[in-house]
Amino acid sequence: MNTDVQNIWKNCLSFIKDNVTSDVFDVWFKPIEPVELTKDNTLVIMVPSMFFMEWLEDHYINLIWSALTKELGTRPKLIYNIKMENNPNKAEQATEQLPSANRKATNMEALGYGQKPQESFNPYIVPGLVEVKVDSQLNPNKNFDNFIEGESNRLARSAGMAITQRPGGTSFNPLFIFGGVGLGKTHLAHAIGNEIQEKFPKKKILYIEAEDFTKQYAVAAKNNNRTDFIHFYQQIDVLIIDNVQFFASKQGTQDVFFQIFNHLHQNGKQLILTSDKAPVDIQDVEQRLLSRFKWGLSAELQAPDYQMRKNILNSILYRDGVEMSEEIVDYIAQNVKTNIRELEGVNTSLMAEALFNKKEITLDLAKKAVDKIVKNIKKEITVEYIQEIVSEYFQLTIEELQSKTRKRHVVQARQLAMFFAKKYTKLSLANIGKYIGKRDHATVLHACKTVDNLNETDKQFRKFLTDLNTKISNR
Repeated sequence: MNTDVQNIWKNCLSFIKDNVTSDVFDVWFKPIEPVELTKDNTLVIMVPSMFFMEWLEDHYINLIWSALTKELGTRPKLIYNIKMENNPNKAEQATEQLPSANRKATNMEALGYGQKPQESFNPYIVPGLVEVKVDSQLNPNKNFDNFIEGESNRLARSAGMAITQRPGGTSFNPLFIFGGVGLGKTHLAHAIGNEIQEKFPKKKILYIEAEDFTKQYAVAAKNNNRTDFIHFYQQIDVLIIDNVQFFASKQGTQDVFFQIFNHLHQNGKQLILTSDKAPVDIQDVEQRLLSRFKWGLSAELQAPDYQMRKNILNSILYRDGVEMSEEIVDYIAQNVKTNIRELEGVNTSLMAEALFNKKEITLDLAKKAVDKIVKNIKKEITVEYIQEIVSEYFQLTIEELQSKTRKRHVVQARQLAMFFAKKYTKLSLANIGKYIGKRDHATVLHACKTVDNLNETDKQFRKFLTDLNTKISNR
């Protein structure tokens, strides 16, 4: 790299650092890499994403321009090299080059940011206080002490603990926690919030379900209180939104959350989001919002392994003051595998049976309780099973289904397998593609859309879809 461009950018950073807070400098200026200074006084800089470039243009271009003018004199030019997401060529970083539009930096006060909010009803504000006080809505019983760590949740838990030391000050912002039902997403989100509240009692922390957020916004919009709604959420220091997949297809909610997200992130506030899907697999949510979900850390919670299930069960028994033999604990842990709620369900059923019928907790009683819970749960449908059903229906081998052939009936069979895998399993699109002929997630997404379209327009294809759905769902 040219030494001149390094020195010039170093001087620009020195000027910028004197004019912004350390948090803003770390987030928005440290990641920038100087690339080249051309003969016509044009500085080329590398930035991490399109959103990053847009934010610099909207909020800091005047400051950047002042620094450039100071270093390069009159009429400097600025060009961004943008690292593009979803680069198909893994060996080489794809970039897009865009010149600065030299837009005016946004005046935050003019937009209403930072102003004292007008008085308006909000269910989370305690009335009668001069300073807005927020009821966190956190469940104090969901904490790190009773959140059992294991291989399936270690990354998410470790990131959560790091956040509690410096909320808004780590690279885990937002922290996006995703996974299937009953794996502890909500528990972990509450645990992080409770730990922050204990360490930083002055911080405003709020936990809210995405569905409730949507309902609040609908009421605010109906009453022309949209601005008040935004102002309230802009005051939160740690915002925890559970089940963000419920924002799907709700354009107004997505627009307003986009504004709130940007403001909180820009001001060093912490965002914690949970979902039953990874960001890449959430549909009917704007790409600009999904890109922000992926900005920090996406951490998956997976089904607990045997040892973790055993630890969880022992923790539940300790909490409830119940003694159970090691043999019974082992049996339950070995046979209840899907999620933590099922373990709690078996334990509750067992306790009730023993208490109400005045029976001793025995292995036979445990077997009955497990059978009762497990029988009520449909046998898991796997990608392997789906491929077997589809291949048999179209009279193909699994190898033919997964092959590269473009024969129409094979392509349709493959697309249907992908469609049902997405419908009936918890796998990400990328993993579905990997299992069905080593395709990428974009191929799976295209297959699902094609199936939806053909279902609307092709009578014969609609019959394929109906027949296969019956066969697969009746497992």
